Amino acid sequence: MRTATRARAIATIAVLGLFAAACGDDETTPAATTPTTAAEVPATTAAPVADGPKVGLVFDIGGRGDQSFNDAAAAGIERAAAELGITFTEASPNDDGSNRKELLDLAAESSDIVIAVGFLFEADAAAVGIANPDKTFGVIDSAMLDFANGAVPYGDNIAGLVFSEEQGSFLVGAAAALKSTSGQIGFIGGVKGVGGLIERFEAGYIAGAKAVNPDIKIVSEYITEAPDFDGFNAPDRARDIASAMYAGGADIVYHAAGGSGAGLFEAAKATSDESGTKVWAIGVDSDQYNTSDAAVKEFILTSMLKRVDVAVYEIIKAHIEGKVVGGPTAYNLSVDGVGYATSGGFVDDIVADLDAFKAKIISGEIVVPTDPAQA
Repeated sequence: MRTATRARAIATIAVLGLFAAACGDDETTPAATTPTTAAEVPATTAAPVADGPKVGLVFDIGGRGDQSFNDAAAAGIERAAAELGITFTEASPNDDGSNRKELLDLAAESSDIVIAVGFLFEADAAAVGIANPDKTFGVIDSAMLDFANGAVPYGDNIAGLVFSEEQGSFLVGAAAALKSTSGQIGFIGGVKGVGGLIERFEAGYIAGAKAVNPDIKIVSEYITEAPDFDGFNAPDRARDIASAMYAGGADIVYHAAGGSGAGLFEAAKATSDESGTKVWAIGVDSDQYNTSDAAVKEFILTSMLKRVDVAVYEIIKAHIEGKVVGGPTAYNLSVDGVGYATSGGFVDDIVADLDAFKAKIISGEIVVPTDPAQA
């Protein structure tokens, strides 16, 4: 999991307005910038071709192996290689991210499609995409709208792939409240104050928990604040925060902190082993029951799924079919762009409850907040 651009569009004009509000331009967003939804991107599987397009995938800092955000992107491109016949290269920025544009330029030179994983690529991807109008660019977690010029897409070839993280987080918040025996749960955010993205995870989690138990106690803490992005790769600090939350009475903790989440899982195991009472962790982005070390699997209650893999696959497929749309395409609950994991069977007994909440969100009966203060 990672941060998004100043704010991020989802599938409605109202939410798209949040982007403009974050940029001080909330009255100039034209209706034409309404994001398409993932449902509008063909979902059928094309047969592999002998000589498919070349794709350059540029990960966020940390690259493969984060068991979360980057690995979800990797899964999507591997599926495309298997099903669509593409070939691909991949790269990761240096630790401070200062070579992002260089990596995008290199990818554009050798690829037909360039996919950048993370909102921090926005400005560089816009520049490189504009300079290469014959190439397709997809940027995860950025709407790829030019707010300085009326919130229009940077280019017809430059797609933003955005997610309704608050909706998926609502469901795992409900799961936490349904499973908690102490009446207290926790939330660990990676980085606070970057366009409100991680706050979206927090807001959804709080709202979902309170929908089950209005009196539940929720403790939230962020590892760092922008512009310090180390909070997405600080498992030791996440472990310390989680241990303190468990010691303070929380029995379930959800993280939206990328690679730092490994520390949460370690804390859940250590606390359970030392106290003799099981506590739980909730993962994010990928199904972390399947990506984490075997020693901590039994402490991962569920994960909030953010289908970066689907977004990566579908932008490649759209390119092949000549259906790339500039600006944001949204992945929400209605198209299973977000959701929750059932691996391990730990939430099997509450699936009916969670799916009932899902149906109410899709129908509009429940509108999930994106600001923790409104949850």
